Amino acid sequence: MEKKNWTSWFRRLGVAGFLFFLAKGLVWLAIFFGLFKTCA
Repeated sequence: MEKKNWTSWFRRLGVAGFLFFLAKGLVWLAIFFGLFKTCA
């Protein structure tokens, strides 16, 4: 029972981490794209 609880917690943490870094990467891409458009 304890092991299943831990794996479920780690899976949730992994999904949250993936979504966080995906959103962060998309924001950085949008920032660089906006800077490139204004400077070029």
